[in-house]
This record gives sequence, C-alpha cells and structure tokens, in this order.
Amino acid sequence: MKDGETHIKEIKELVKNFRDARDWKKFHSPKDLAIAINIEAAELLEHFLWRNHPEVQEYLKKSKNKKEVEEELADILIYCLSLSDVIGVEVAAIVKEKLKKNAEKYPVELVKGDTHPEPKQTT
Repeated sequence: MKDGETHIKEIKELVKNFRDARDWKKFHSPKDLAIAINIEAAELLEHFLWRNHPEVQEYLKKSKNKKEVEEELADILIYCLSLSDVIGVEVAAIVKEKLKKNAEKYPVELVKGDTHPEPKQTT
C-alpha cells in the first residue's frame, strides 16, 4: 500500500473496521483519543530525546530504530483518523483549510530562508 495509490477514505475505513471488529468504539471518546494521540506523540519523542540532528540521522539508519519510529507514527495517525471519525470531520478538508490559513500566516516571501519561522505581520 503506497500513499500515491491510496485514498484517505480507504485508510479511515481500515482503522474503523479494526476498531469495530474489536468493539472498541465505546472507548473512543474525543477526550480519550486526544489523550492517546498525546501519549503516542510522547513515545515518538523518546526516540529523539537528547540527540542532535546528526545523531538522529545516524539513529534512523538502523532499521530497528526506524521501524520503531514508524510504528509510533502509525499509532499517532491511527488515533488521529479515529478522532476525525468520532467527531465527524473530513481530514482532507481540515488539512487543506489549515494549510490555507498557515499560508496567510507565513507568506513565502516573508519567511522563506528564515531559521526560526514565526508569524509575520503583513501590513
């Protein structure tokens, strides 16, 4: 399964079917899913704690480490897709809208090449 060959709808359906087959929807409140996302994000961060950029690059060259990072990322994405299902939002729509908002907040001509991007005042 590759990104360019798969639709978000298909992935959301896989996640939903997995959840429903186990009767786990009763555990998937927005609050609990948000907490789960945060916990998994913390587990992802553990792989990078105390490592500078070159050390991270070296760390990820080991297939075991990269696989563990991939699994944490997958957990985060699964919980995000589950949350989108539970609260009834379209992932593609909210991502597109947020990117539009960020484009206004961070105009290319004002931030490109910055080392520490912060919102720019457009006057």
